[in-house]
Amino acid sequence: MPSFRLTAKRPFRFATQRLAPATALALYLIPAPLLAQEQQNDQGQDQPSAQGQPATQENATAQEASTPEADAAPIPLVPEQPTWDSFHGQLNAQKYSPLDQITADNVGELEKVWEVHTGDVADGSGELPPTVWSATPVFANDTLYIGTPFYRILALDPATGDEKWSFDTQSTLEALTQPALKNRGVAYWEAENPVDGEPCQKIVYLGTMDAQLFAVDADSGEQCQGFANNGVLDVNQWNDTNDRWPLSLLQPPIVVGDHLILGWAGKDWAYEQAPPGTVFSINARTGEREWTFQALPEELREKSGTANVWTHMSADEQNGLVYLPVSSPSPNYWGGNRTEKAPLATSTTALDVDTGDVVWSRQWVHHDIWDYDINAAPTLMDITVEGEEIPALIQSTKQGFLFVVNRLTGEDVWPIEERPVPGGDGTVDGEVYAPTQPFPTKPAPLLDQAEKPKVWWLADAISAGQCSALWDDLWYEGMYTPPTTRGEGTLTYPDSSGGVQWGGVAFDPESQTAIVNTSHIVQYLKLYTREDYDQADSGSGNEVGFSPQEGAPYGMRLKVAQNWLGMPCWEPPYGEIVALDMTTGDVKWRRPVGASQQYGFFMPESWGSPTIGGPAVTAGGVIFIGASMDAKVRAYSLETGEELWSDQLEAPSVSNPAIYEYNGREYVAFIGGGNTILKQQVGDQLAVYALPE
Repeated sequence: MPSFRLTAKRPFRFATQRLAPATALALYLIPAPLLAQEQQNDQGQDQPSAQGQPATQENATAQEASTPEADAAPIPLVPEQPTWDSFHGQLNAQKYSPLDQITADNVGELEKVWEVHTGDVADGSGELPPTVWSATPVFANDTLYIGTPFYRILALDPATGDEKWSFDTQSTLEALTQPALKNRGVAYWEAENPVDGEPCQKIVYLGTMDAQLFAVDADSGEQCQGFANNGVLDVNQWNDTNDRWPLSLLQPPIVVGDHLILGWAGKDWAYEQAPPGTVFSINARTGEREWTFQALPEELREKSGTANVWTHMSADEQNGLVYLPVSSPSPNYWGGNRTEKAPLATSTTALDVDTGDVVWSRQWVHHDIWDYDINAAPTLMDITVEGEEIPALIQSTKQGFLFVVNRLTGEDVWPIEERPVPGGDGTVDGEVYAPTQPFPTKPAPLLDQAEKPKVWWLADAISAGQCSALWDDLWYEGMYTPPTTRGEGTLTYPDSSGGVQWGGVAFDPESQTAIVNTSHIVQYLKLYTREDYDQADSGSGNEVGFSPQEGAPYGMRLKVAQNWLGMPCWEPPYGEIVALDMTTGDVKWRRPVGASQQYGFFMPESWGSPTIGGPAVTAGGVIFIGASMDAKVRAYSLETGEELWSDQLEAPSVSNPAIYEYNGREYVAFIGGGNTILKQQVGDQLAVYALPE
């Protein structure tokens, strides 16, 4: 089993505590973009970097490295409070609220009580790049805080939406590493023992695409002069290897005690050599760097790169652990430059939050040449399996897998098997192929990847067999069929954006039910020799087209499998929402989620929609989610999956909702910001809902 565990330098902390058929179907486009188609100690000196490499990488397993500290009785997760003060609601990423004022019986009465339009929006038709607004509103300090894709912070009255203050970073509005201006929100910290009269005892943090982290007083909106350089930390000062782009701070840091744990995003598919993945622990008060984690072995850092953490993380504060969803190395679709072992790449890795030392790690894709980076924070949960109470973690992946392990040790909860996978076809020089890959036995994969997805008869008939001809020309031998230079290339399913996206898994601790939304998208990938690539390159877009992998012997092209009308060539549904019983690993229910939509036409909801963004769940037995192409937000019954309520936003809500209570009233907040991967529709709307008074 390719896993390992290292002993921490100290014991775990034990803290207290509708549509005419022919014409409309001919117009059907799951969007042209998607179907034309988404990382010092007290004296200010660095402590030794955590290299993340075990003494014996091939042989050290979670079981072998078990220690008395890890075998001690685990501390259960702290019961959730009615707040929503981080990206996933809580550090454990459950996206769960204990509020029960809104229930499955009354959620149909939900009404919009206020909305705000920030003005920070662009569709790409003017001087500015398009915006992608995926922020989760953060409720803390009796205030709703949001970050915008123009890199501003707004502090709003949670009952009315009135502005308390705003802060403008005045950041350059350039798409330096991404095809769009992008923001996923802010982080919040407050002192355990605040000092009366002192500023910045409560701080809001916002990062920018040019790698600046701003710290702002949560009460006044003034910069915190004692943090880094007068309230601004230049994270790019640590970009010291293959400096090809700034370490873009698009995802807010996770706040664990007085630590800000900070990853960064880069530029996919562009280079062979790229900045190697690093994660930094920053002191929340001062901005001083405490430790640095390196995901790649030293011998790979200069000739490869990335394996960064671009999405949010999760943490078990009681047991002193932070969990990193680590991405794939560079270049993404050819790995002949990185044949050495890199066990922390495309992994879930648990670090000691105080030291940055690796406690355990599980690699979910060996020698990743599919860009199947781990794109969501693992969700932490306490579950009962065959009578045993287990401190668990569930890691969703782009492949539509859900890996469940013990969050303290990394050991399997249900068996995870190494299974043989296809090798290469001899057309790609210098490549090596992993003979096996990890497959979970439970829960079962959310998408069926064993056989080539079936051609949708309607799209094929309308295009006079174009889809079936394409299928005949695409190589597919199941999951992990490698890239090729032949024909139209390799069929890839799920797509590069992921069967499960960065919204991740929600969890109801009372019923021990996990909820996850999926996308079912088929793409195809082809590698080109450098000479052929230079002749073929006709440009690229957001998650689609040609990308050079500059420096590598192969460039690449990625397309979505569609006919000439833009209809998807594969059968619906195109997205689902699934509930799983985590005591057994079995599916409780699943149903299509949302509706595909283009040019004002909505497709049957039985077809579902691709999704970006995640769900939230409440003690009232309600699941809230946006995520779909039709720009609606919805509520579903946790028990049955029945749709109970919906409303229309101005753009798809490609973010996680926030649920909070203020002055005895429960609110649900959605951001309608849009993402050009999903649809050419963007917005600047924050919409907040509650029951009638």
